[in-house]
Amino acid sequence: MKTEVVLVDDNDRELGTMEKMEAHRQAKLHRAFSVFIFDKEGRMLLQQRAVDKYHSGGLWTNACCSHPYPGEPVQLAASRRLQEELGFSVPLTPLFSFVYKAAFDNGLTEYEYDHVFAGTYNGEIVPDPREVAAVTYKSLEEIETDLALVPAKYTSWFHIAFPRLAAIRKQ
Repeated sequence: MKTEVVLVDDNDRELGTMEKMEAHRQAKLHRAFSVFIFDKEGRMLLQQRAVDKYHSGGLWTNACCSHPYPGEPVQLAASRRLQEELGFSVPLTPLFSFVYKAAFDNGLTEYEYDHVFAGTYNGEIVPDPREVAAVTYKSLEEIETDLALVPAKYTSWFHIAFPRLAAIRKQ
């Protein structure tokens, strides 16, 4: 099944749709979301992407991220994808958005208008092995240290979103 993404401009205004892999081959700006989950102790849930993902396989990142379907509200898409990838659902709060562009060795480019959401969860996690290799909770301080020591372990978008999210959490 071919998945369509929503093409947008720098202000997140819809321009149309394109098949997902084609949008990544052509480096077209498209709508995306990233979900950050915290436990009641304030630790962040990290997922290690499945090794055979089409890019960034095996790297660590936020709880989940993806693209809304055409016509699907972004917050609803974020909730849907959290359930699909990690097997749970929680209320999500929109925090901020950012645009980033990252080229990968396989010829694909992520060029995304990324909407960031956060939520809290303390229950069982049942990851989809096609999407997620492993999960763990870490404190913000542990993540900051790890990002500084071994930055290549983490996805490109995580390097951008995490510092902004950490600053919000520490207020």
